[in-house]
Amino acid sequence: MKNILLPTDFSKNSKNAIRYALQFFKGETCTFHILNTQKPTGYLTADMLYSTPGTSVYDSILKENKTELEKTVRFCESISENENFTFIPNIDFDDIEAAVNQTVARHNIHLIIMGTNGATGAKEVIFGSNTIKIIRNVNCPVLVIPEGYAFEKINSVLLSLNYQNDVLQKSFEIVLNIVKKHNAALKILDIEEADIVVSPKKNHIEAVFKKHGFERYTIKNVPAPLAISSFVQIVPIQLHAMVTRRKSFLDRFIFGSETSKISYATVVPLLVLHE
Repeated sequence: MKNILLPTDFSKNSKNAIRYALQFFKGETCTFHILNTQKPTGYLTADMLYSTPGTSVYDSILKENKTELEKTVRFCESISENENFTFIPNIDFDDIEAAVNQTVARHNIHLIIMGTNGATGAKEVIFGSNTIKIIRNVNCPVLVIPEGYAFEKINSVLLSLNYQNDVLQKSFEIVLNIVKKHNAALKILDIEEADIVVSPKKNHIEAVFKKHGFERYTIKNVPAPLAISSFVQIVPIQLHAMVTRRKSFLDRFIFGSETSKISYATVVPLLVLHE
């Protein structure tokens, strides 16, 4: 049984990510932990002034969120009637980063699935602030679903690698489980940027993927975002996986370097794996 975390702010984008998650795990036994967070600094004076007499401020603030969370659970149940899924709603009165970390530890979460942007996400912003916080600071695989992306059968998976890090075998095994479940082809893209020191350490690719098989490509002296963007325009994929350890690489990958100013706008679901 898998434990999957679905953070939600009840936006259209987070609902779309939830819909994707249920399609992604179709046919498996899963427990989905649906998490909504309310920051303590989110108090409004009106919440206190117009709360029902005899109720706590906490209950007053979270009442609407609880109602929306119940609706979300009913929505999930309605579109997965024939699946072996369990849905557990949870509201945390905390910052989203702390709430997600606590939930991951408490429920042995295997994967977090969320949208690129939430209710307050601007159109020109590719990754919302909550998504960035979780990718940066939560030690759990995160699958990010682009805004408006509808689930497609996963026929091909791209694994992109930068060799500034040695990669642990367990990170690759997550990708292996996905390609085996969906019977997908695996494309491995080695990106060797001009300003990156190549690690001489073994990366376990041969050991993990030998039986499944894969096609391997190399792009040199091109910024990672541009290399990947060009690759996916030529080779159709339905999922992109990347392994990252250092925040500096992640920031450069998403926001662009000081020299290139190129940022990564994902057009397919992005699986971020941490060392």
